Amino acid sequence: MKENIDTLVLLQARMSSSRLPGKVMKPILGQPMLALQIERVNRSRQMDKLVVVTSTNREDDPIALLCRDLGIDCFRGDLNNVLDRFYQACTPYNPSAIVRLTGDCPLIDPEKIDDLITLFQDSDYDYANNCTLACLPHGLDAEIFTQAALKTAWTNATLPSEKEHVTPYMENPENGFSLGHIFYEPTHPHLRWCVDEPEDFELITRIYQALYPANPLFTTSHIIDLMEQHPELARINNGFARDEGYQISLEQDRVFLA
Repeated sequence: MKENIDTLVLLQARMSSSRLPGKVMKPILGQPMLALQIERVNRSRQMDKLVVVTSTNREDDPIALLCRDLGIDCFRGDLNNVLDRFYQACTPYNPSAIVRLTGDCPLIDPEKIDDLITLFQDSDYDYANNCTLACLPHGLDAEIFTQAALKTAWTNATLPSEKEHVTPYMENPENGFSLGHIFYEPTHPHLRWCVDEPEDFELITRIYQALYPANPLFTTSHIIDLMEQHPELARINNGFARDEGYQISLEQDRVFLA
């Protein structure tokens, strides 16, 4: 029997990162990075349920065990076809809207998640995000879409990038979806708060060390203030391009099409 959920948050996570293996379970202040991210996501006031979606591969067992310990639902599916993993994970809940988050964003802002959910609830969009306009630091990215849009993508997507990154089929204007975006000012797109490289993890660790002990509820504004006071922090990981993983997938698309 399906459980009717209005807004379902699906947080995808895996251990098999090619650039920084096991990153989601690397410890920060004695806690797995993923646990700290879940703590932040759980502060969202607009979401109804959080589910972590990982793979059935044995190396992702620690993620499932962490979810059990935290009392968070965990769905396990195909490692590479994340689109299918999302579709299968959401089906039991019959949600009106699905928020997609990734496990490499431990500074995710619950207020930004709620902004996106509110936009979606007040509109007729099939898909919306806060990252296409590149105004926020990379690492606060969030996307939201209807279950119907997800089903259409799941049915019709063929490219490796569409299956690995879940939403490219929906974002393609040629596929007929109604698209929405959020823009914030002032903008900080030059800041990199995701974790793909060892330098990224060093920066995130230093931010948590500076802010979390005194205020576990620290916000984006607190992080911006910290980095303005200590500009050397931004230099730790400023040598990496945005969305390198997606560019790798596009190269796989070219091979697939050839």
